[in-house]
Amino acid sequence: MAMVTLTGMNIIGGSLAGEGTIIFHAENPANGKKLEPAFHEASEKEIWMAIEKAASAFQEYRNMSGRQKGDFLEAIAEEIMALGDELIARCTEETGLPEARLKGERGRTVGQLKLFASYVRDGSWVDARIDHADPARTPPKADIRSMQKALGPVGIFGASNFPLAFSVAGGDTTSALAAGCTVVFKAHPAHPGTCEMVGTAIARAASRSGMPEGTFSMVHGKSTVVGLAIVRHPLIKAIGFTGSYRGGKALFDIANSRPVPIPVYAEMGSTNPVFILPEAMRERKQAIAKDLAASVTLGVGQFCTNPGLVFYQPDEEKNFVDSFSRSLEETSPGVMLTSYIQEAYQAGVEKLSKAKGVNTVLKGKAPSQGSYAPAYLFQSTAEAFLNDHLLEEEVFGPSTLAVTVDHKAQLMRIARQLGGHLTATIHATDKDLQEYADLIAVLEQKVGRLIINGYPTGVEVTHAMVHGGPYPATTDGRSTSVGTDAIKRFSRPLCYQNFPQFLLPDELKDENPLKVWRMVNGKWEKQG
Repeated sequence: MAMVTLTGMNIIGGSLAGEGTIIFHAENPANGKKLEPAFHEASEKEIWMAIEKAASAFQEYRNMSGRQKGDFLEAIAEEIMALGDELIARCTEETGLPEARLKGERGRTVGQLKLFASYVRDGSWVDARIDHADPARTPPKADIRSMQKALGPVGIFGASNFPLAFSVAGGDTTSALAAGCTVVFKAHPAHPGTCEMVGTAIARAASRSGMPEGTFSMVHGKSTVVGLAIVRHPLIKAIGFTGSYRGGKALFDIANSRPVPIPVYAEMGSTNPVFILPEAMRERKQAIAKDLAASVTLGVGQFCTNPGLVFYQPDEEKNFVDSFSRSLEETSPGVMLTSYIQEAYQAGVEKLSKAKGVNTVLKGKAPSQGSYAPAYLFQSTAEAFLNDHLLEEEVFGPSTLAVTVDHKAQLMRIARQLGGHLTATIHATDKDLQEYADLIAVLEQKVGRLIINGYPTGVEVTHAMVHGGPYPATTDGRSTSVGTDAIKRFSRPLCYQNFPQFLLPDELKDENPLKVWRMVNGKWEKQG
């Protein structure tokens, strides 16, 4: 097992740097105790140093081959695994998450790195296109070629709820490095020790892979000053963020007010509506109630895909909510990631309980000590929901709002009124799906992922996955933060016209030395 000593100092350009002005500690959410060592918030000078090194490194890193970048990503995966049980132990202390969950999340993180390593080696992602010249045409046609190229240095913000998979070596960092961008990472103050250990692993991987200094940098910070300094710096070309609507929207607004605006890919949460259609309700309401309760409370409700809204037409017995409530009540309360997340959850459920037309069906029990979160179930009517847009807002934690619907027309009205969400789920029989085909047509315009007879929690890292959705779920509904398509956020198309062969990138040369897939004169081909 590799031993890593936490220093509490900022990782800048792959090396440890000096103190900032603000000192803070991680806290164990189960008991509120501060954890050693102290961490220092990065100073403005340190932040600028990291960004300037990233900009310098980009001039070399952008031209690294897919094989070189793939080797780097696999080296990161190996270095993370080399941290061994010490990483899991520190992460458990800082987050309160169980060891089994964190080992699974580490496996997801490593698997994601290896998937992108394979993807960039393949080279198809660059979307190489070649249209040969036709001098005999009137007017003559030029030789035109294009491919995706990296944007430049990017700023990435770690998420609170996934200390590994959406953090230092998470999907945003991995896809940015895969695209050929250098990364300045803002560590999350809720788990700074975990961040520093993984950041050290990336620095080691960069060194052994021969990457230029500054390819990856990490800065600590508890205040908003550090994050804002990254977004405002003129050398930063894009932002990746996973967190709250308030935080993501603030970064988006600042990025768009810069003299040169930059894209912000912010995933800002969702209530992930679930629609239970009549035949499915009659046939399997007990099973749906049990499994839905498990999805609501999974991870103490701290996934961006936990279902926070359920729409259904009551069956003859009208006891679905009773079954749902019992299943929720049987779930043991868990520790939330931080005390301020727990406080925000309590504020959210209290606000929802006081909303007009909302009844509290279940208020679970939880220990008074530590950041525990009881499950809540609320009930309302379709009319109350349609008249109060606040009922659609996310409450980050193990709660959900069940909304009774009188008939199909009312359900369709609700669907059309919904804002953007990450997911929508439909529980239905084949007969239901035929009768409610127009519901699917509406929901296609509202979400990034549609699920039939399943649950939104559990986001596979695959080529086809879309983890995104229309605003306000994200700031750019055309993107995904999970899966290989996430790489497209950090690249742009570049066209080369009438270039001699020796000046073209290898992907666009006629001889195709990299043997990547390319479109040549309108037909896809791969040599070798």
